[in-house]
Amino acid sequence: MLSTDQLRVQYGTTEAVRQVDIVVEQGEVIALLGPNGAGKTSILRAMTGLVPFDGDVRFDGETVRKVLPNQIARRGLIHVPEGRHVFPTLTVHENLQMGRVASFKRTPAYGMDEVYDLFPALQHLKTRPGYALSGGEQQMVAIGRALLSAPKLLLLDEPSLGLAPLVVQAVFDALSEIRKVTPVLVVEQNTALALGLCDRAYVLAEGKIVMQGTPDQLGGREQLLASYLGQADVLVEEEALGVDPYA
Repeated sequence: MLSTDQLRVQYGTTEAVRQVDIVVEQGEVIALLGPNGAGKTSILRAMTGLVPFDGDVRFDGETVRKVLPNQIARRGLIHVPEGRHVFPTLTVHENLQMGRVASFKRTPAYGMDEVYDLFPALQHLKTRPGYALSGGEQQMVAIGRALLSAPKLLLLDEPSLGLAPLVVQAVFDALSEIRKVTPVLVVEQNTALALGLCDRAYVLAEGKIVMQGTPDQLGGREQLLASYLGQADVLVEEEALGVDPYA
């Protein structure tokens, strides 16, 4: 459904993504894991035409090289960026309605009522403007708006970032339902949540894939985190001090 071939993203002299090959099949949830600066967000931005890249990105059988971001969205590759980016002066309901702009001729799997069912916290906030929402409420609106765009594939960048634990659980409960009808590619630093949701994961460090596989193949969190840039040294230091690094 989506694939990259030797994907490379460079900002000036900094190579953020280095010859990365990723595949997302129909019906899959794929996680991109890694520390800050590993290149995860740059990969999503390249896939949706927001940054120039070398190599190739193919979605639904066609390359998206030289395709404008709005045209990529109209093809059904829908990106929920880090930071949510709701329209501050529009109400919750109006923000959700904006998702229909990118739906083109596709019929959304989720209508407005289904979005409110997925995120019950939004039901009494329909007339509240975007600027008055909490971070968690904004995240729910951003995901709901994306669903109303009738995505063939949903890209999510750090859906749990900065959210309270109860809100994070509500968001991932919704994602567990969404995955039943919509493939998802998610960037997430919360390893446990990501591995609990995904079918396969790619672990990145310094712009390269350093490990990939199913949650079972990737093993315990210690093995996974030790593959991150700098994490192995942190684990050794904490264990030497008698600290449980996963407490």
